[in-house]
Amino acid sequence: MDGRPAGELAWRQGRQCDSGACLEVAAVEDAVLVRSSTDPDGTCLKLTRDEWAAFLDSAKDGLFDAL
Repeated sequence: MDGRPAGELAWRQGRQCDSGACLEVAAVEDAVLVRSSTDPDGTCLKLTRDEWAAFLDSAKDGLFDAL
């Protein structure tokens, strides 16, 4: 990450997260971190800013709708 413990990062959830089982994201220097809200101490995925932008574009285009 960027040297800070995960608990010190500013994690965000989507606006439509009502169930409590959501993805959370946090921005660090050169990357975006993704984790599950149900397991905040578990695995954290680190994406470059370009990877994050490509993921968002794909999601907005409906690429993952069939999953």
